[in-house]
Amino acid sequence: MARYKAVIAYDGTNYCGFQTQENGKTVQSELEKTLTKFNNGIHVPIQGSGRTDSGVHAEGQVIHFDMPNERDEEKLRHAFDTQSPADIAVKSVEMVDDEFHARYLAKGKTYHFYVDTKRPRSPFTRYYAAFFPYDLDIKKMQEAAKLLLGTHDFSGFCATGTEIEDKVRTVYQADVEEIEPGRLRFSFSGNGFLYKMVRIMVGTLLKIGNDRMEVENISKILETKDRNLAGPTAHPEGLYLMEVRYE
Repeated sequence: MARYKAVIAYDGTNYCGFQTQENGKTVQSELEKTLTKFNNGIHVPIQGSGRTDSGVHAEGQVIHFDMPNERDEEKLRHAFDTQSPADIAVKSVEMVDDEFHARYLAKGKTYHFYVDTKRPRSPFTRYYAAFFPYDLDIKKMQEAAKLLLGTHDFSGFCATGTEIEDKVRTVYQADVEEIEPGRLRFSFSGNGFLYKMVRIMVGTLLKIGNDRMEVENISKILETKDRNLAGPTAHPEGLYLMEVRYE
């Protein structure tokens, strides 16, 4: 068997997330259908670096899969790309060591989250940015974001429903910037992120920027590990998995 690593991008609008589930179309199930065609109808399972929720997008999701024979990497990438749905792109394919694992060997991830603040709302970005048409103090959000940096127990920024017990993570980038009038980009990089952690951090920073929460509340949330002190979970359409890093 030959193991391959692929970097994929997808528009998550029409998917119930990345990971295969019993009901609903997912990115993983669509990719596995394509690979199964290449493998004479024999199912080819895919392992992703992590799951993304319904409506969440990716620019740099990483997967791995095994095929019975070695294949030309670019020819496989081209076939994989052109035979997959139009809202999924296969950006690269490379043969890797049998020990490579897209999930367990990942050392870090980067996420972007986009927010549109312009009024009236644009119908053309409704699936690709969260809409927040209220006054925001960007400098205040930038100040609060700095408090997220470092190694902390992020239980207060984790949604219920996770089975992960160790909620200590290291965040080494947390930025907020207005990339054009009426559009904000939140950037987060770390060694890993908890269930809906990025969306909760964004929701909290928006609440701070709207003067409904103080900057110092970030420290209180980290100290008390109390999810109830944090802001709401931001909508999924603004979230993009940009990069997964390996050694």
